[in-house]
Amino acid sequence: MKNEFIEHHLNMNRRKFLSRLSLGIGSVALGSLLIPDLFGKSSTNETPFIPGMPHFAPKAKRIIYLFQNGAPSQLESFDYKPKLRDMMGQELPPSIRMGQRLTGMTSGQSSFPLVGSHFDFKQYGEARAWVSDLFPHTAQIVDDICIVRSMFTEAINHDPALTFFQTGAQQGNRASFGSWMSYGLGSENKNLPAFCVLLSRGKGNGQGVYSKLWSNGFLDSIHQGVQFSSGDNPVLYLNNPEGIDMANRRQMLDQLAALNDQSYKDFGDPEISTKIQQYEMAYRMQTAVPELTDLSKESDDIIKLYGPECLVPGTFAANCLLARKLSESGVRFVQLYHQGWDQHGNLPNEMAGQAKDVDRASAALITDLKQRGLLDETLVIWGGEFGRTNFCQGKMTADNYGRDHHPRCFSIWMAGGGVKPGIVYGETDEFGYNIVKDPVHVHDFHATVLHLMGLDHEKLTFKHQGRRYRLTDVAGKVIPGLMA
Repeated sequence: MKNEFIEHHLNMNRRKFLSRLSLGIGSVALGSLLIPDLFGKSSTNETPFIPGMPHFAPKAKRIIYLFQNGAPSQLESFDYKPKLRDMMGQELPPSIRMGQRLTGMTSGQSSFPLVGSHFDFKQYGEARAWVSDLFPHTAQIVDDICIVRSMFTEAINHDPALTFFQTGAQQGNRASFGSWMSYGLGSENKNLPAFCVLLSRGKGNGQGVYSKLWSNGFLDSIHQGVQFSSGDNPVLYLNNPEGIDMANRRQMLDQLAALNDQSYKDFGDPEISTKIQQYEMAYRMQTAVPELTDLSKESDDIIKLYGPECLVPGTFAANCLLARKLSESGVRFVQLYHQGWDQHGNLPNEMAGQAKDVDRASAALITDLKQRGLLDETLVIWGGEFGRTNFCQGKMTADNYGRDHHPRCFSIWMAGGGVKPGIVYGETDEFGYNIVKDPVHVHDFHATVLHLMGLDHEKLTFKHQGRRYRLTDVAGKVIPGLMA
């Protein structure tokens, strides 16, 4: 056997040697392409990321995101299409639809009758922006906001579309928008979390929200959003148990920290260190949260601005006022979810109720921030996960109709924090079906918001399971036309 082995290698000619060598080099090349760091420095030698250190000078310091869960119709809010009224009941031209994808709820329809808005539009502000009569308060602040009419996404159903907007991916288990902000910029207030979540529910059909939308994903759990509730205890499990005072609590946390610190030394799991930070944050929040959530000390002028509902915990108005207080106190990212915008039928009645829930408080938030000198450093975003079709879903009557999901184009608005005010960005065709000017993809939106916060979306990364992840995945471009 030994002689055969020696003879085999002695008979290796030049052609065989070069052939086998080329296979080895090819494998090395392939490996370096698939895993760029395969032959580079180990992750332990990489330059550490420093929270609170933006890549360049930011235009905004914090974000308040007023997410309208369920997708409000752009055709009844900010994208005026009189042609749809002129062609009421006529078929959507095939040249406009171009065989584009439909949901399972309308794909079986034999007819796609165009339907114009039940509500009138008027022009406002220096930009002469068209705004629906459903949003009279927002109409009064159009010179402070930027209306984007050319948003689009690939997702056509609520769960993937909502998850896409909140995490940059349609599947779950990714870090949320607010978690990326917490990871990238840290907190401005050591007594409050960097990322807070507030929920409200309208009177219309509601798509649910769930904790994966404010999850930290693969980031340390200290970056997970902290949900506030409308009950007596705004943050669950924050108060001391019966029979435990602050001195006992402090002593217990010190002992627990010592045990966790020893466990960290033994096992090296970074989540152990994160748990210590979370316990300490909860302890500090015991003093900060009750003061923040007490809205009774707000002036009469502020109550009048937001409306009487702002004193009712759990309403959108109350959450807008609380969002201002949290942001003013240094919370980096405040996420509001207002449910009830899923109008597949009975749209004129349901959407009128939804708009009434949010219009006054949304405009009040902008006015409030502006008069406090905070709008320039606070980015406010308003919008849902996709748009609504220009044709009717189901039965259409003279004063009632519904609209299905439409990812091809929809509207949002942004204000403050370096956004160019008083403009309308992007344009859709006369049918409100396709974008004809300045499209803005969800990844572009994320890249632009990160840029306003002083973060390069291509550099804000986190290495997980051998791959570098980012909010914008492998796409996205900053939109200069949206920035002042």
